[in-house]
Amino acid sequence: MKIHEYQAKAIFRDYGVPVPRGRPAQNPYEAVLNARTLGGNLWVVKAQIHAGGRGKAGGVKLARSFEEVDAIAKELLGKKLITHQTGPEGKVVQRLFVEEGLDIQKEFYVGIVVDRESGGPVIMASREGGVEIEEVAAKSPEKILKSFIDPSVGLMPFQARNLCYGLDLPKEAIKSGVKFFTNLYKVFMDKDCSMVEVNPMILTKDNQVMALDAKVNFDSNAVARHPELQDLRDFSEEDPREIEASMYDLNYIALDGNIACMVNGAGLAMATMDIIKLSGGEPANFLDVGGGATKENVKAAFKIILNDEKVKGVLVNIFGGIVRCDVIAEAIIAAAKEIEVKVPLVVRLEGTNVEKGKELLKNSGLKITPAGSMADAAEKIVGACK
Repeated sequence: MKIHEYQAKAIFRDYGVPVPRGRPAQNPYEAVLNARTLGGNLWVVKAQIHAGGRGKAGGVKLARSFEEVDAIAKELLGKKLITHQTGPEGKVVQRLFVEEGLDIQKEFYVGIVVDRESGGPVIMASREGGVEIEEVAAKSPEKILKSFIDPSVGLMPFQARNLCYGLDLPKEAIKSGVKFFTNLYKVFMDKDCSMVEVNPMILTKDNQVMALDAKVNFDSNAVARHPELQDLRDFSEEDPREIEASMYDLNYIALDGNIACMVNGAGLAMATMDIIKLSGGEPANFLDVGGGATKENVKAAFKIILNDEKVKGVLVNIFGGIVRCDVIAEAIIAAAKEIEVKVPLVVRLEGTNVEKGKELLKNSGLKITPAGSMADAAEKIVGACK
C-alpha cells in the first residue's frame, strides 16, 4: 500500500522525524491560502502522485510570490506526469503539497527496506541525494552505505552514529542525524513498512537534518493491523482492476502484453510469465488466485482479466495441491459460461484429480484448448494470439 508525500510526512512528524512545514491543497485557492499561512517568501509546490521522479518530470516547482503559487497550481492540477515509475501512461495530478522553502547546505539519500539475504531491515544511505538510488547503485555502488539491523535489538546508537560519520555530517549535526535515523527506523518497524525512503534528506544551514521528501510503502499483508492507515489509501491512484482483485483476495498486477494469465501461486505465476515471453508472447498481467481458489474468485479473475481491452488470449495454469483440479475445472467452466469468453482459452492442469479435471473440461462443450505442459500451454496460447 502506497501513500502520498504529505501523508508520509504527517507520520514522520508524529515520530519526531523533522520535516519542513507544509499543507496539502486540492485547488489553486487552497494552494495560495497555504502559502499565506506558511509565510515567508519562498515555497515549493509539489504534485502528489504515487510515483518517484516527480522533480525531473516537472512536478516540483519553486514559487517566490503568491501569484507564482497560483500559476504553478493551475499548471500542475490535472496535468499528466510521466516519470520513470509511472510508465508511458503517466498519472494525473489531483492534489498538491505546498511547503516552505529552506536554506539547504547539502542533500543525501536514505532508504530502509527488508534485506532478503540478511533477513532483516537495512538502512541505505548515500551522499548522492536528489537522484535515483538505482542510478547511484549502477554507476557508483561504493557510494552507498549499508547498515544491517538485527530486528531483535533494533537500530543501535553506534549504527546511527556510523551512518552520520559515513555521510560526513559536521560534528554539529551528529546529534540531529542520530535522532533522525533512530526515529525513521521506528516508523519503519511500528507501521510495518515495506519501504521508507527519504530523497533527499537534507542538512540545513543551521546543521539540522530533515526529510525534504518522504516516500512510505506499507506491507499490504500487515495493513489489517493498522486501522489508522485505512483512510490514507487513495483509490484514485490505483488501477481499478487491482482494487477489484483485492476485494476477492486475488493478487493482480496489470502489464503491457496481450496474453492474460491465471495461475495459483506466485512462483508459478512468474514462471508462467517467463515461459510466455520465451515462446515469443507478452503477458498482460500477473494474477495469482491463491492455493484455495473457489468458483467465486476464479469467476472474478476472468472478469478482471477480460476487462483489459488488450487481452487477445487467456492461459490458465493450475497446480492442484491444496485445491483439486476437478474443483478448478468446474470453476473455469462456470466462469467461462457466465462471462462468455470470446478469446482463445488454453488450460493446463496438473496435480490432484487432474484426469477428472481434464475430463470435465473436455465434456464442457466450451472452446477450451487443453495443454499437457507449461511449454505446450505457452506455445498454444502464443500461436492462437498470433
